[in-house]
Amino acid sequence: MSPSQRTVITRTLENRFGGHAATYLWLGVMVLLWGLSWPATKLALGTVPPLWLASLRFGSAGICLFVFVAFRGMLRFPPKKDWPIVASMGFLQMMAFTGLGMIAMTHTDTSRAVLLAYTTPLWAVLLGWLLFKQEPSRRQLTALGVGLAGVVIICSPLELDWTNSKTIVGSAFLLTGAVCWSLVILHIRRHSWTASPLSLAPWQMLIATVPLSAFAYFLEGAPTGIALDRRVIELLFFIGPVATSACFVISAEYGRRITAFAMSNFTLGVPLIGILSSIAILGSSITPPFVLGLVLVTAGMVLAAKATRKPA
Repeated sequence: MSPSQRTVITRTLENRFGGHAATYLWLGVMVLLWGLSWPATKLALGTVPPLWLASLRFGSAGICLFVFVAFRGMLRFPPKKDWPIVASMGFLQMMAFTGLGMIAMTHTDTSRAVLLAYTTPLWAVLLGWLLFKQEPSRRQLTALGVGLAGVVIICSPLELDWTNSKTIVGSAFLLTGAVCWSLVILHIRRHSWTASPLSLAPWQMLIATVPLSAFAYFLEGAPTGIALDRRVIELLFFIGPVATSACFVISAEYGRRITAFAMSNFTLGVPLIGILSSIAILGSSITPPFVLGLVLVTAGMVLAAKATRKPA
């Protein structure tokens, strides 16, 4: 083998494995930031009302994405064919999932909130069966049964105080938000994209911010009473521009470089980091029923991801 051939092979290997290393590194950063955003949100909710926090999150993240997309020369008004997915992600994933989730977090523990919120793969299997007649495979049925068993344990009197109506309502809001997100997942699978997801993201955040701000104003009052000290501003910056807009860019840029199956496995780390960081930062308590529910829900999500893996 000539020196020139060895050089070409070496550079090819470096580009291939170096590129993979960078991809996994950035996706790891994304998962870490998404997970840490849960305790950060809980801390911010001590000062900022939930709907205003959701509005500030997507408002600030949307502004950052508008600037970023414009800088890259990608800023366009969404094509007509993409408006259904813009509305779906804006109203269901961002407005409903986040709004309901933040209200719920004022009534329930952060560890339980993040786990119930990330049951979306289970509901996607169930809703695909009910709405689109997609008969689940044996693996999917197993995943659904195992995961829902974990949800039942977490929502049972063994883990939740059923005499506290706010706790029950909070859990119901989290599961409703997860169902809304699963509907978006099913929509994404069937949508034929005209524009890139990254170029549509700021418009989705704009669609979410407007109604969230309206609901916040009528239900929580004007935001003039929010005490914005340095600590709160730092939390808002992390939750919005960092953990939302920056992570969306990472997901759009690097998520497409790996398979959907690998990306599903990566995002399974978000609830685990959210739970562990809530224990470390917030002092969240962990009970044996919760641990059992966590194991079952995580196993169900892993099985659901494997069941939808496409052959090479």
